[in-house]
Order: sequence, then structure tokens, then C-alpha cells
Amino acid sequence: MSVVKADFKKTKPVGFSGIRSYFPIFEYPENRDLVYLDSAATSQQPQQVLDAVSAFSMQFHANTHRGAYRIAEKATASYEAARKKVKNFINARSSREIIFVSGATEAVNFTAYGWGLKNIKPGDEIIVSEMEHHSNLIPWQMAAQKTGADLKFLQFDENGYLDQDQYLSLLSEKTKLVAVTHVSNVLGTHNPVKEMIQKAHEAGAVVIVDGSQAVPHLKTDVQEIDADFYVFSGHKMLGPTGIGVLYGKESLLENMDPVFFGGSMISDVDYYQSTWNELPWKLEAGTQNISGAIGLGAAIDFMEKTGMENIKEHDLNLTRFALENMSGIEGLKIYGPLTDRGPAISFELEGIHAHDLATFLDSKNIAIRAGHHCAKLAMKRLGVQSTARASFYLYNTQEEIERFIKELKAAKRYFSKWN
Repeated sequence: MSVVKADFKKTKPVGFSGIRSYFPIFEYPENRDLVYLDSAATSQQPQQVLDAVSAFSMQFHANTHRGAYRIAEKATASYEAARKKVKNFINARSSREIIFVSGATEAVNFTAYGWGLKNIKPGDEIIVSEMEHHSNLIPWQMAAQKTGADLKFLQFDENGYLDQDQYLSLLSEKTKLVAVTHVSNVLGTHNPVKEMIQKAHEAGAVVIVDGSQAVPHLKTDVQEIDADFYVFSGHKMLGPTGIGVLYGKESLLENMDPVFFGGSMISDVDYYQSTWNELPWKLEAGTQNISGAIGLGAAIDFMEKTGMENIKEHDLNLTRFALENMSGIEGLKIYGPLTDRGPAISFELEGIHAHDLATFLDSKNIAIRAGHHCAKLAMKRLGVQSTARASFYLYNTQEEIERFIKELKAAKRYFSKWN
């Protein structure tokens, strides 16, 4: 089944014509009226991705970079073709700069252990924003503890924007690394990472960007923003779980120590010492998630044929439509910017706990997220324990948002009886 470019109209979020039919989960009887609004946590997979993963398992299931026989060579070629697709998708300089990992979490940990412990020294400073996912926070807490570096925290204001004046005041000759998300998974804030990276480089610092909420929705160019490290997960961009990407500038990856040791990542092994393979294989020990990489490559094909500009515009219009209609509900508070934001909306409905609201909506076959969204510093800054979160993607429609709004109002009426 080939992918056709979506029929999208910029004037209103009518959805892509027929694109939902490419996603088998919505064809199951119990899911035909499912409103799935949790793509910021994990997205659904189109048939093309499922087919690519299945083809590997059924037709050429073999290990990569080892066998001289036909199906092993096909497995290797498919795995490396996926790497090249990622390289082109984010405009890396070379496929050597693309390291396959299990997800963004492993990618940041990989950087903290392999680069951080080698290059961060006592007295150095690490700047982390308050809106970071735990995956881009805790590894740097660990690195600071192990190296004797100091953590500095960049705050966000009441509108959900990072304080750029404070950022400039934090940067100094002591700054070794800046960790910042491209798009917040809680607030939806689209951070000015290009400008922030430029300022960090002027101070002599390295920057790692968490692109997990950006890459699925925006055309990302790591050279244009000049990122040193950039990480993201396949399962948030129509791909399988268990696969992700660590992009790093080649000079930085060359400087990194391997974190895992074993097959494939070695050049030579002697009794008391070993030498490492070339990039990217130096940083990919053992048997990798071959089917996941192939599935990620298929997801990239799907997104590119659909059109990243189309996806961006669709998601933006759905978000605008949702914000406009949610803002009219009495007692509903939205966290984060009301403009220039990603398609994830965290909110609170007065008198209703986020988990109770999620359970109520689930009874109406509407799936949202509830909790701290693995971003407890952001919750502390907002002064709440948890929020509800609705997030949108290319398979969502305006009609689904209208249904979501209708049931939010129904939930308000229902819970008002008990308050």
C-alpha cells in the first residue's frame, strides 16, 4: 500500500483525507470510535511500518554486519538504509553521526556517561531547564554528582517560556553543557533552541537537545540549529517502541567513550586491551534492534510522503481549534503558551482530579494522559501535582476535538454533582 500526499486545507483543521485508514488500530471494532489523544506519550503506527517490521521477521530475519549469506546481507543493508534515512530526515552531515539506541532516554544517558563523565570536571556547570523530561534531567544530576560539577536551573515564566535573560546570566566560562528540550511535553512550548545554542557556543558550552516532541511534528535540521547532540524516540513519530536516535557531531562522538562493550563495537581484541570500531558502530554494542530501525525508516518514509509541512500545519490548526474551544469552558485552566506551541495541551478542570477526568473520558472512549508526565520540576514550578494532557497528531480530526470538548463539559456537569 503506497502512501499518498494528504489532502490538507490550511484554513481549518479538517484532517487529512483518508489518512486514518492507514492505521490498523482504528479498524478494530472496539476502536472505531476511539479518540486517541495521547500521541505525545506514544503515537500509533501505520500499516507500512507494521509491514516493514513483519517483513524483516518473516523474510530476512538474521543478524547484521556478521553473515556473508544472502538474508544477513539484506538485514545489514536494510538496517544501514534506515540509518541513512534518519541522517537525511534530520539533515545530519554523515550517517556516522547517527547512533541507534533504544530511545531518547538511553540517548541522553549514553551522552552523560560516554561524553559527560569524560569531559565534565569539578567546578564545571551544567544548565538544565525546569521543563525537562526526567530523561534529560536525571542523567545530568548523576553526571554532576560523579564529576563534582554544579547544576544550574533555567526557569520558565508564567506563560511557559524559558527566561532568556536568566539564561544569559547563567552562561559563563564555567558552563560545560546545556540540556534543553526543543518542545516541552508538558507546556507545549517551542523553545528558541537555535538562538540558545548560539549563545551557549559563544560561552564555550556543548548543548544537548531533546527533540522527542519536535521531530514528529516539525521539519528538523540539526545543522541549521547547530546542535551538538540531538535525541529522539521512534515510538513518538509513528515508529516502533524500543528504537531511538542519538545524533552527535562527529568530533564529539569520536571523543566519547563507549558505554556498552561486546560484539560489533570492537576493532581488535587482545588479552588485556581492545580497540574500538569506527563510528557509528563503535557506539552500538551487540545485536541492535534491527526490526525497530527498519520500522523507524518506514515511519520516516510515511512522514516524508505525507509531507512534514502538511503535518505541521495540521497539528497547529488542531491545537488552535482545541485551545479556542477549551478556553471557553468555565473552570478550565490551560498551562503553557496559547500560541507558537506544540500539539500537547496540559490543563486542569476545577474540582476534578486529572486521573478522575482521564477515567471519565476513557468511559467515553477518549484517551488522554494524566499525571506529572515525567516532568516533576515543571509540576513544582506550576504548583500542581499533576495535570491532564491531550495531544494531537496527523490521524486526529476536528470532529474528534469537538467530541473531546463535549465530553469535557459533560465531565464538569457530572463531577459537580459530587462537589
